[in-house]
Amino acid sequence: MKRSPIAIFLNGVEKVGNALPHPATLFGSFALIVLVLSAIFSAIGSSAVHPGTGEVFEAINLFSRDGVHMILTRMVSNFTNFAPLGIVIVAMLGIGLAEDSGLIAALIRSLVIYSPERYLTFIIVLAGILSNLASSVGYVLLVPLAGIIFIAVGRHPIAGMAAAFAGVSGGYSANLVLGTIDPLLAGLSQEAARLVDSTYHVNPTANYYFMVASTFVIAILGTWITEKIVIPRLGTYKNDNIEKEEISRLTPIEKKGIKRSSLFFLGFLVLLLIGLIPENGILRGTDGSFLKSPVLKGVVAILFLVAGLMGIVYGVVTGKYKNDTDVMKGMSESMKTLASYIVLVFFAAQFVEYFNWSNLGIILAINGASFIQSLNLGLIPLVIMFVIFAGMINLVMGSASAKWALLAPIFIPMFMFLGYTPELTQVAYRIGDSVTNIISPMMSFFALIIAYFQKYDEKTGIGTIVATMLPYSIIFFIGWIILLIAWLLVGIPLGPGAGIHL
Repeated sequence: MKRSPIAIFLNGVEKVGNALPHPATLFGSFALIVLVLSAIFSAIGSSAVHPGTGEVFEAINLFSRDGVHMILTRMVSNFTNFAPLGIVIVAMLGIGLAEDSGLIAALIRSLVIYSPERYLTFIIVLAGILSNLASSVGYVLLVPLAGIIFIAVGRHPIAGMAAAFAGVSGGYSANLVLGTIDPLLAGLSQEAARLVDSTYHVNPTANYYFMVASTFVIAILGTWITEKIVIPRLGTYKNDNIEKEEISRLTPIEKKGIKRSSLFFLGFLVLLLIGLIPENGILRGTDGSFLKSPVLKGVVAILFLVAGLMGIVYGVVTGKYKNDTDVMKGMSESMKTLASYIVLVFFAAQFVEYFNWSNLGIILAINGASFIQSLNLGLIPLVIMFVIFAGMINLVMGSASAKWALLAPIFIPMFMFLGYTPELTQVAYRIGDSVTNIISPMMSFFALIIAYFQKYDEKTGIGTIVATMLPYSIIFFIGWIILLIAWLLVGIPLGPGAGIHL
């Protein structure tokens, strides 16, 4: 059977990706490579002059006496002091409770099921974007549910699942609220920024304004693509072997749980506003400003408290949590999902620190910035090139955090030397990482999506998924780039206190 060029290309990408070692092994290998390169570049006398301070940075041999001592004595502190580690664990403790209690799943069901049919596609894409608040719930719950809903209203089920998948995965970096990915990426960005400025702080809210705007742009584009491209291409769905499945509506106890948890959220919000609105409010910064308030600096703690306590309220009302032991078990369950991440972080932390100690990162950044400056590309072409680069890397390396742990120490200092903030570099990366998720076989849930599609079309393969999702990938890229260019031209902050230029 003759395969399409797209299927041949994606099969090749899949083989290359599957041939790569585990991400943790990759970072362990990168750490060893940095050690070897530090000795080589130190021997040849590599150096660079900081364009701002005039300070000279020379490559340091980590196989030297001092280098070996640092490697052995700081291995544990490299791991425990790695900024994203504590941030992600604390955030997941709270969000894990909201997910374990069933609150997030109930909210998604109510959002989709009780929506008017004319807005159904928009609501499904939007629900997919919002589901990113809690790890895998969008893939596991919303994508198959969207197929059931579409077939129930007489539409092609694969179109419904494509719309949901586009929101969940293609809109991965957009949301109206902060999720675990925000503090995770911010921590990695901060580590990279401190290669240049040891005091630089990247807040988890760094891209919040842009991501809120992106939510509506992606939801609207996803709806248009589904209605104008995907549904006409798929045509009418006919399969006598598939029965319409009943969509389970919220039970009275689930509705009560949502109401009680929503009331708690409103009460918590009122307390925050009481502490923030008055000029001498207890939650204002020491200088009385909002931007330096502990609410922004401690956004992970707020996320933990709100998500965790709302999950507890919902769990108690629905009977999921009968005592404190049940609550602690819910927290423990959320930690199980972080096991592989913690292993990855150990090796990534060593790689980042070796890169820092050797001065290779800052030397590469200074020389790279000088080269890019000589090209006179300008901000917009530079950002577009980086978005494309991040999207291409995403085709062969699935983990968003693993990619950013690798790219941030190189590109954030490089952009900083060109005068652009780490927050801008991070937002460009997030766009590139999102738009190719839906066509990347390396995306961890790609095989699951194939299985979902095969329920309604047993001939579904990689080519089917790519052919269906490619319009979303291309148009999301174009739409997001236009939004980013407009944002840069107007000069709006990317988030609270997060500008574009240093």
